[in-house]
Amino acid sequence: MAQGQHKLPVIGITMGDPVGIGPEIIVKALCDPTIRSRCLPLVIGDRNVLEREQQKLKAPCTIMPVRAEDDLCVPPACLPLLEVSQLQTTEAPYGQPNPKTGAALAAAIIKAVELAMAGTLDAVVTAPINKQSLQAAGYNFPGHTEMIASLTQTPQVVMMLAGSRLRVVLVTIHCALARVPKLISPESILSTLRITHRGLRDQFGIAQPRIAVAGLNPHAGEAGLFGCEEQTIIAPAIRAACREGICADGPFPPDTVFYKAARGDYDIVVCMYHDQGLIPLKLLHFDDGVNITLGLPIIRTSVDHGTAYDIAGTGIASPASMVQAIQTAIRMATTWRNRTKQHPAPELC
Repeated sequence: MAQGQHKLPVIGITMGDPVGIGPEIIVKALCDPTIRSRCLPLVIGDRNVLEREQQKLKAPCTIMPVRAEDDLCVPPACLPLLEVSQLQTTEAPYGQPNPKTGAALAAAIIKAVELAMAGTLDAVVTAPINKQSLQAAGYNFPGHTEMIASLTQTPQVVMMLAGSRLRVVLVTIHCALARVPKLISPESILSTLRITHRGLRDQFGIAQPRIAVAGLNPHAGEAGLFGCEEQTIIAPAIRAACREGICADGPFPPDTVFYKAARGDYDIVVCMYHDQGLIPLKLLHFDDGVNITLGLPIIRTSVDHGTAYDIAGTGIASPASMVQAIQTAIRMATTWRNRTKQHPAPELC
């Protein structure tokens, strides 16, 4: 990876939606001297868009166009930018996504993944995008996670959301709640447990991750009174995971499992559907949560919030989640590199 060439990890940061708060929080985060002391950032996006934010914020930095092969050891007052689009600011009015801005945000994602797969980047951090403008530009993906999985030809990935007190992963992601019981299976849950175990071990340095599994129904089904998915689908997957040496426990009632994890009994909670995991996570980590995609051949983290069109261009967006996403990417890249060098682990069967 790129760390072989640089002492510090090289972190690619995609611009996100040009008309959202992504460019603003990137400029704010990269003016943080703590961040700049721990990594070599490479912003991937549009010069006009980034310079608009730098000037509006009166940020003490200069956007510096570079090539991917350039030495990124630049002065802290410079933000290295790899240009992948050339929007006029009149084509990117705040809060008004369109096919051109969708094409620009997609170009940044594609280039970042390409560089990470080639080993030029140690990790990719993504700013928020608008799914409708992505699709209007011709990219038929529900979001970042699915697009990056396709670009890396990864058959299954796991969405993980993390903060300092709580981590969650999702068995199903963006789908109607009514579809969840039909989408979960012993195989999908077991695969999620395997990917989660490997991710926490290899990229977070947790030797034996403790994984709690949430039930689907109230009270985890109450022995079949409120549903049988816990007995017929979830429990068999947990037993199979335990036979492979994965420390998985449950299924637990969803109304108590997050409390147990937040107090430190477990390293992560595997959730059956999107809001089951996102509601407790955002309650605790609304401003500083991080979205992580496990199972990829590259490291990818992201902010855990949207484009916030209502405040785009106002200068009031908090960079806290972007800062945490970058710091998490740095830690994951360092842990993964060290583990790969010292003792590569065999794949779980």
